[in-house]
Amino acid sequence: MQSKNQTTFSEFLLLGLTDDPELQPLIFSVFLSIYLVTILGNLLIMLAVNTDSHLHTPMYFFLSSLSFTDICISTTTIPKMLVNIQTQTKSISYEACFTQVSFVLIFVYLENFLLAVMAYDRYVAICHPLRYTVIMRPHLCVLLVFISLLVSTGDAEIHSLMALQLSCTDQEIPHFCELALVIKLACSDVLIDNILIYVSICIVGAIILGGIIFSYIHIVPSILGMP
Repeated sequence: MQSKNQTTFSEFLLLGLTDDPELQPLIFSVFLSIYLVTILGNLLIMLAVNTDSHLHTPMYFFLSSLSFTDICISTTTIPKMLVNIQTQTKSISYEACFTQVSFVLIFVYLENFLLAVMAYDRYVAICHPLRYTVIMRPHLCVLLVFISLLVSTGDAEIHSLMALQLSCTDQEIPHFCELALVIKLACSDVLIDNILIYVSICIVGAIILGGIIFSYIHIVPSILGMP
């Protein structure tokens, strides 16, 4: 939020889970453990897929991409929370906050698109097994992931740029910078932002759920029809 919005402060305050100093070490340990387990688990999946030639298939390529996305989602939010707990500070700059908003949106959208792509991969593998290698060629797999990332980035940037135009009177955000929480702080009209969010959720949700439902509508009868 820029100076033209008549905002006199240049940072947000992340309130965190509690102000009790005795609980801070416990919270830090819990979130650090969760973060390390998430990173280690997903890195092991990616390493196994990349090193084992038997796993160089579309299914494991998408699984590896999903693991990378999961790492990115965790890295976008948890490290800043851990730093704030350790240094006993709550501030996050406007630039860092809106960067966090953008990346959270990008990777959340991307994760959901990848789930839809994986459902399509299962549909082809089960319903068209003889044509699977012909349909799911490597360049198509890469293209599907790239398109998912492109759409996710475009959608996230639109929301972030719209939020940047809002003026703000409050600095306090509960845990981490999220689009809905930032919009709640605005004192200007947020009607267009809310409409844009709802329309985006409906369109993206319809595409993702529609793809997954379509896949399983065909997968279930194929499985039941197997001798």
